[in-house]
Amino acid sequence: MVERVLELRVHGVSNTPPHQLLGLGSEPNGEDPQPWLVAGGDVTGFYRSSTAGADDPITVEAYSWGQLTSGARTARDIERALWTLLLPFTLANVALYARPGIPPDPDTERWGSRSGIAAWLIRLFCLSLTGTLVITTTGIGVDLIAWQCVDRDCLRHLPGPWEFLDHGWWREDAHALAIGLLLPLAMLLVLGVVAWRTYQYEAQMPAEPRPRPPNPDGDTDPERSTEEPPALDNPLQDPTFWCGEGQLRRAAVLHLCTGAVLAAAVPVGAVLAMDPPRGVRALVAWPTVAVLVTVVAIAVVAVGRPWLTRRAGATPLGRWSAAVGVLTGVGLAGAFLLLLLPDGPAGRPLDQLRPPGGCTRDPGIAGCLTDRSLPGYDSTISWLATYQVLLLIGIGAVARSGRRALLGPVAGSVLLPLSVAWLDGRLPGVPAAPDGLRIWMLAVPALAIAATGLLLPRTPPDAEQQPLGAFTDVAWGGRGAALIAGSGWVMATAYCAGLLYWVTDRLDSGASPSGYSVIVPPLPVIWAGLACTVAVAALVVTLVRAGVLFHRLRRREYALLTTDGHAMSAHDLRRCREVSTFRALHRLVGEHAVRLIGNYATVAAVLVSLACAAALCWARPAPKAASGWPGLVHTAADLGDTMLGWLPVVVAGIGLMVYRNDTVRRTVGVVWDVGTFWPRAAHPLAPPSYAERAVPELQTRVAGMLALTGHDPRRMDGVILSGHSQGTVICAAMLLQLPARWRRRIWFFSYGCQLTRLYGRVFPAYFGPDRLRVLASTLTWPAGNVAWTNFWRATDPLGWRVSAGERDVPVVDPEALHPSGGEVADPPIRNHSGYPEALEFLRERALVARLLRRVVPSPRVG
Repeated sequence: MVERVLELRVHGVSNTPPHQLLGLGSEPNGEDPQPWLVAGGDVTGFYRSSTAGADDPITVEAYSWGQLTSGARTARDIERALWTLLLPFTLANVALYARPGIPPDPDTERWGSRSGIAAWLIRLFCLSLTGTLVITTTGIGVDLIAWQCVDRDCLRHLPGPWEFLDHGWWREDAHALAIGLLLPLAMLLVLGVVAWRTYQYEAQMPAEPRPRPPNPDGDTDPERSTEEPPALDNPLQDPTFWCGEGQLRRAAVLHLCTGAVLAAAVPVGAVLAMDPPRGVRALVAWPTVAVLVTVVAIAVVAVGRPWLTRRAGATPLGRWSAAVGVLTGVGLAGAFLLLLLPDGPAGRPLDQLRPPGGCTRDPGIAGCLTDRSLPGYDSTISWLATYQVLLLIGIGAVARSGRRALLGPVAGSVLLPLSVAWLDGRLPGVPAAPDGLRIWMLAVPALAIAATGLLLPRTPPDAEQQPLGAFTDVAWGGRGAALIAGSGWVMATAYCAGLLYWVTDRLDSGASPSGYSVIVPPLPVIWAGLACTVAVAALVVTLVRAGVLFHRLRRREYALLTTDGHAMSAHDLRRCREVSTFRALHRLVGEHAVRLIGNYATVAAVLVSLACAAALCWARPAPKAASGWPGLVHTAADLGDTMLGWLPVVVAGIGLMVYRNDTVRRTVGVVWDVGTFWPRAAHPLAPPSYAERAVPELQTRVAGMLALTGHDPRRMDGVILSGHSQGTVICAAMLLQLPARWRRRIWFFSYGCQLTRLYGRVFPAYFGPDRLRVLASTLTWPAGNVAWTNFWRATDPLGWRVSAGERDVPVVDPEALHPSGGEVADPPIRNHSGYPEALEFLRERALVARLLRRVVPSPRVG
């Protein structure tokens, strides 16, 4: 029988078509050849050339998974483009995996450990991020529409028959607020339905959860067993890592219920503050408040419990999720009942506190030009954003320096409310605050005290490992989780501020003859616009700095190419300039990108802290009619608000182009595919993880081909697993899940590899130096050979050496500076593509194929 080897190619983020993966040339008529689908379906499939023979010594097969993230040009691309709007949730979810110090076995992680506390804080932050979206839509429905938009001239700008809110029973008391509350609840319903549909990814190929040890905290969990689980050396070896359907559904219930409770709390809290309840209203109000607080308390505790949030396959929702759902229903019913009851006798009628009607036509009416926004809404946004910043500081401090670093963030979170109470004279027995002392004079020092936790020395890991090579240390000094989550927070804040500004401008519509705004946006929106303008300016400076570095690196590379002592033609000098451009980009991304991002993040952190302190002052940056320096500040704030208003549209448009334009996809697809690679273990409402399906499918295919009997014509003696770019990460995750008996017949080819400079630095617990050596050790044969070859080019901006014990093979690119061998065109500069056509690749593949056919024994039957 002919000995055969299968080369299984896995593409990267660019969604390379199967015929290109297989290296099939175009037909004479110009049409692309149609490969043969041997396994899988229309979304994901394994393809071979239609001319492949049964006796070929090396059979090339392509695994196409790109339609999980960039499918055909269909109506579903619109849905995927809207997923791009959930990018803040994606970044917050990715932060969970950027924590250093995660133990190899997830079951050994304890809540009180450094990684355990960081995980709980990240999940709390994700819960608050859901609350940010909910409170924003609540502000639109309850504040802007139901509270401030009180006349027909304003309501006619809304789509639909909303004019009934300006007269009759609906305008009395707080009845309109009940209608406005329906908007955030409808948004949560749509978000929940969309998320629930995507949970099929996690249920695609479920794995049996491995036995778990008894819970040392004393919790009784019927799913636990006294049998000790097998030892793990990398968290990616956990068999339930890619099977989290049960966890997702439990977490989704917590997020959706918490969001509904926060939405109800905004109008309920405002009504209770304006009109303290008595009698029947008190009997409804206080039990409702108690139920709402209970739901939030349960969610805060539940997201930190390992038995509720750890991945365990198709686990049912459980008693806690059912209890939260029931309590949320009771709380919403009480909230609507309270809003629909008539005003109580304790306070002024609510109609007298709302903006008067007719302001759009005549702003001269008394009370029109004063801020009549919903009481307490502006302060709710300001305090939520401030404590989210403190939470981010806590995440970065704990992940970097352990529990001791929590002292700074905790001190800052306590000093801030005490400062406000001191200024308001609400601290008994304490002298009054000096006149002229503003809250920002106290808020900035409080935030600075909190930030001291980020400056403490980094706690080294339990087993200190030497870096794999240059520029492979942990990114951002161990603060990567906070930086990634903070990026998601900035984007979410920008979305929400832009949406509030856009709706305000739409409702106001410039109908006021005097040009004054009648519908007032929340005060933090104005400060967010000013911060956006400054942040864009800082981004431009960072890009200029990157351009200067790139120009300097290109000059160095050009000098190295042209100083070989031989005279070069003008053609060769031009080619040297082209090559030096790609080599400079390779060094810029691999050596300087992380540092540039960290520098910009530092500027953004200072800017965000100042913006939060300013928002707590309850003062506007500058009056509208100001001139000089205040006028410039006002113009910058308006410009920033305008940019924020267009941001969601721009991001959604880019997301649509990502799925339909190859150039845009190659540019931004790296960030998107890195984010959606990780399972949704922190934020259940993020876009689905394609790896939840790709990794189990690839594992099933490889194991199935190697398990065929010797008489089966489809049998393969070995597999060359060939991964490109992001496909390298998918292959590495699959190999760590594969049983050892199959790994002995596999050789791993990686090219365009990002396991060291990107994944290893940002996700050290999975691809750091010690964890990559685990992958190399699992691919080590009994004779001592490491069955892993990594190909890299000096012109590839996303591919570098690995140096984890495998064989690193440099690939010459281009092959020459001028045509040779009868060719008339210059050899192409392939940079990140075309590795399988390289001479070094073909030579290594022929050698490895002989080793797989001759040396590796077949596993015993059974």
